[in-house]
This record gives sequence, C-alpha cells and structure tokens, in this order.
Amino acid sequence: MQPFHMQRLGVIMRGDPQNPDEALGVLNPAAARSRDNSRLYVFPRVVAAGNYSRIGLAEVLFDAAGEPVGVKRRGYVLEPTESYEQNAHTAGCEDARVTYVEPLGRYIMTYTAYGPLGPRIALAESRDLLHWERIGPLKFAFDPRMRVDFDLYDNKDAYLFPEPVRDPQGRPALALIHRPAHVQGGIGVLPVGIAEQRASIWISYCNIDAAQRDSGALLRWRDHQLLATPQRDWEITKIGGGAPPVRTPYGWLMIYHGVAGQIIEQVDHQPFVHYSAGIMVLDIDDPRRVLYRSPMPTLAPEATEERQGIVPNVVFPTGIDQRANRRLDVYYGMADSAIGVARLDVPERLPIL
Repeated sequence: MQPFHMQRLGVIMRGDPQNPDEALGVLNPAAARSRDNSRLYVFPRVVAAGNYSRIGLAEVLFDAAGEPVGVKRRGYVLEPTESYEQNAHTAGCEDARVTYVEPLGRYIMTYTAYGPLGPRIALAESRDLLHWERIGPLKFAFDPRMRVDFDLYDNKDAYLFPEPVRDPQGRPALALIHRPAHVQGGIGVLPVGIAEQRASIWISYCNIDAAQRDSGALLRWRDHQLLATPQRDWEITKIGGGAPPVRTPYGWLMIYHGVAGQIIEQVDHQPFVHYSAGIMVLDIDDPRRVLYRSPMPTLAPEATEERQGIVPNVVFPTGIDQRANRRLDVYYGMADSAIGVARLDVPERLPIL
C-alpha cells in the first residue's frame, strides 16, 4: 500500500462562460498564504480564445469547517505584455508557481512565458501577493561538462525551494526545479553524458548572496543536474514538476506530474495524453538525493471534471497549502478546464527506497 493518498475535496473554480477571457478555462493555479496566514490566494492560468493566457488572482473561500469551497476573483496579476511572452501564434503567461523564499523575504513566482522561440521560464516577485513586478526570463549558464546551452531548449514547470540547500560544491544556495525539453518530434541534441531523450526533471542553483543584494541575480542559474527521469508506465512519456516543495521531517516533499500517451508536436491542446500526479521526497540538505518516489499515481484522472474538458484525462498539480496536523491541500488543474483541490495527509513514517 502506498504511504501517500489524495482525497478529492471538489471543484473550487470553473471557467465563466460569460467571460471571454475564460473561454478556454481556468486551470493550473499557484497557491500561497498571506504573511499573516489569514488568506489563501490562488493564481490560475486564465485562457481566452486562441490559447491567450493570463495569470489571475483569486482568494480561496472556506466553509465553517475550514474546507475550501470556492473562490472570489480579484483580477489579474500578469498579462502577456512583454516581448518574451508573445509570439506569432499567440501570447501567454502560463502555469504559475509561487514560493515564499525565506532568505529573500518575498514571494517569487515562476511562470511559463510563451515567447517567440517557444516556452521558457520567467520570474516575478511580490511582498504581498497582490502586487507583482517582473524580474525577467531566466538564463542558464553554459555547462562545459555537458557542452549544453539550456537557453536554446523549451523549458517550463519550474519552481523554487523555500529555503537554502547545498549546491554540488556544498555551498548554501537557492535551488530551482525545471523541465527542459532536449528532444521534440524526434529531433534534438542531448547534453553530453545524458542518454534520456524524454523530458525529465532537472535542478539548478543560484548564488544566494547575490540574490539577496539584487533580484536580477535570480535570473542566473548554474550547476545543472538531472534529477529524475520517467520510470513507470503512468509516466512513460515524460515527467515534470508539479507543486513546490514542502519541508517534512524526512525531506522535501515534492508533487510532480507524469504523462502517458502520444504527444502531437505543434498542438496546443493534446487529445491523446493521460496526466497523473505522484510524490517525490528529496533530501533536505542535498535535494539531488531522491529518498522516495511514488510507484503508482497518488492522483489520476477519474472524476468527470478530470476526464472531460479542453484536454481530457488530466490532473495537473501546481499549488500547495500547508495546513495543520501534517495535512497538505493540493490545488490542481482538471482537464485544462477547471480547478480542483485534494487533501494529502503526510504519513508519520516514510519507506525509504
């Protein structure tokens, strides 16, 4: 039996059919608590016709028992106004994740900027979750070991760790999860020493002292390491980051997504894929060490809203809310159309693999 299980709590947000901004759904929300812990905000991807995406702002509403039951829309925090968020086909600020980075004293949003050369990772920052300023698109340092320029690859599904970890040299650093795509449509160039062609999860690092002095330092990442590759049937096509890591007594708990099925290149809404969610636990000090990984999905598309929508058969976790008594609430996209929430209770013991 798996030590992790997600219990569905229901749908909290659907696209408004009367609002053209939401014609293609609301999905894949970041989630973050206000500094005083009194409010929970989600940052959904809001999609208009033509796959034009904005990042919205909504406050989560709770019932008397403390269960999330809906949202109050509060507008948008990012719209694709910058050149690196626009292309000849459409424009988009997509699939945000938000982390309060303790040593920086502010919230950092990672999001996918759907720009001229395809998707890449960009950052914004905030002190109150309501007002955001762009920092810019990420730059990955050239790696002479692998002879690779990661800036030439599509990249997405990124988020930061909330606390410093050790980089490969043993120094305190900020860490970033991301998912570069080296091979697309059977064409591409792999980094030297990397045999895995399928999109996988990588980790990179940033100088913490420089980032404390200047937010611009957060755009420069180095020491790229392959963290995890597809293993099981339910993630056989590719894997990527889901919701940002949460500290637990036995390591960083990180929710990720796995994909099975056929990917059709140059298609925005994939009809033949199956997205599920799993758990990884990473070492607190050196997150390159994977201590646990789900053998089976902890959440798979089974509910009607997860099986029927813009892209059927999708659960896509992107937000996490740490509650009391080892409870985590996971906010996720449902078939690229709506937003659901599921409860995850962290077990007292973890089987180490």
